[in-house]
Amino acid sequence: MTESQLFNLPTPLQLESGATLSAVQVAYHTYGTLNAAQNNVVWVCHALTANADVLAWWPGLFGPGYLFDPADYFIICANVIGSCYGSTGPLTPVSEGSEPLYHVFPLVTIRDMVAAHDQLRQHLGFTKIHTLIGGSLGGQQALEWAIQQPTIFENLVVLATNAQHSPWGIAFNESQRLAIQADQTYYSATPEGGQRGLKAARAMALLSYRSYEAYGTTQAEVEGEKLDHFRASSYQQYQGDKLVARFNAYTYVTLSRAMDAHNVGRGRGGLAAALRHIQARTLVIGITSDVLFPPAEQQLLARHIPTAQYVEMESHFGHDGFLIETVQITRFLERFYARKLAHS
Repeated sequence: MTESQLFNLPTPLQLESGATLSAVQVAYHTYGTLNAAQNNVVWVCHALTANADVLAWWPGLFGPGYLFDPADYFIICANVIGSCYGSTGPLTPVSEGSEPLYHVFPLVTIRDMVAAHDQLRQHLGFTKIHTLIGGSLGGQQALEWAIQQPTIFENLVVLATNAQHSPWGIAFNESQRLAIQADQTYYSATPEGGQRGLKAARAMALLSYRSYEAYGTTQAEVEGEKLDHFRASSYQQYQGDKLVARFNAYTYVTLSRAMDAHNVGRGRGGLAAALRHIQARTLVIGITSDVLFPPAEQQLLARHIPTAQYVEMESHFGHDGFLIETVQITRFLERFYARKLAHS
């Protein structure tokens, strides 16, 4: 694991909602070496509860011996604003000597995340990026960025994501927020506030991240005589506790609200018109069993992005397949890059 680096935005960040963050820092990790031509940059946009250490959470795709090997690429991943892994978020004091904002942290949108990360890109001096890649919330960010800065990115890879968050996805997120806000400690303005609610929210979210088949494969009982203490119940408890140990309720609410507000067509004449701005060669990857971001949402992206190719993974892991099915993803990417070389 590399050490996290920090970039402080030189001026306050005006948010899309009209609010202002007076002091903003962005935490990021880099791996590998920038080559002399400066054409080997791979920028990773992370998902909801991930951090900037992509080698830790996307093994099999990133790391020594894998497709995105630091020996070949200069890899960067930055933590989104609103998160809790080093970038400015609900648990960050808004100024020296002040208290964090906790549950009154302002609405942050995907466009605000892109605005902060694009300032980091400029600070690092990158005028071209070989590949911009992200799944889920990270895919939403990658799409938005490729629309805003169409000449910067040579290749765009988005997995299990969409152009606008669906009513289905918003309903899932609102249900999770209701669970968090039903925990009265959420309003205590302490780092531990809302932990019981967060545990329940995570258990609910898992139902949208996995599939019926995945639970049937991994959580089925060995024998059928049980009346209580089922494996599936223990799994939900375990995953809830696991997230509580590394995350916080205020960040979860903030980032899920950002997903809900995602709409690349806002102010741009609709989704199709917005997606036509993308100039990067684009690979869109859907997952057969994804109930949160079903394949139809990725097919829409591929129809309207001018240079897009669409492929679909066969997987019973549901939405989480974009983190798990790295062998399939590698094959898709190898063909994607090979096609570019064949036409060069």
